[in-house]
Amino acid sequence: MAHRLLVRRIWTLPAKEIRCLPASTATITSSSFSTSLQSATTRVSFLSPSRTLPRVLPHTSRREVSFNVQDHEDFTERVINSELPVLIDFHAQWCGPCKILGPRLEKAVAKQKGRVAMAKVDIDDHTDLAIEYGVSAVPTVIAMRGGDVVDHFVGIKDDDELDSFVSKIIGQ
Repeated sequence: MAHRLLVRRIWTLPAKEIRCLPASTATITSSSFSTSLQSATTRVSFLSPSRTLPRVLPHTSRREVSFNVQDHEDFTERVINSELPVLIDFHAQWCGPCKILGPRLEKAVAKQKGRVAMAKVDIDDHTDLAIEYGVSAVPTVIAMRGGDVVDHFVGIKDDDELDSFVSKIIGQ
């Protein structure tokens, strides 16, 4: 377990920091992996200054279908000020129906290919938002467009009902 944590820590270090490690640190780090399949010399070369690591991992510019709301400021920025219509899924970790509805709702939003966003709000973490929007039961889904609530529902819906709800929100 400690080996995995140490590997994860080293792996996530920026390239600049790895090149700045003193030789003694590289030797200590490599000798602590005695159960590893690689030899100590291979591991030392991983940490040596001659090896260059990529600065930035390549990524696609894919827009996320859904996101977790972090705090009230994040909610204001990504939901209320959003140019897209946003479905807000108020849920809780302990809620069985929420675990069923969440993936179904994400699937319905994904079918719209970027014409609608989905925010997930855990009511235990963000009680203030739940109170502000009158959430008294979970799962509750609220649709917002331009910062205004345009529709909502409470409970589980089947896939066809979710598709029609999302289509109605984006104006189809």
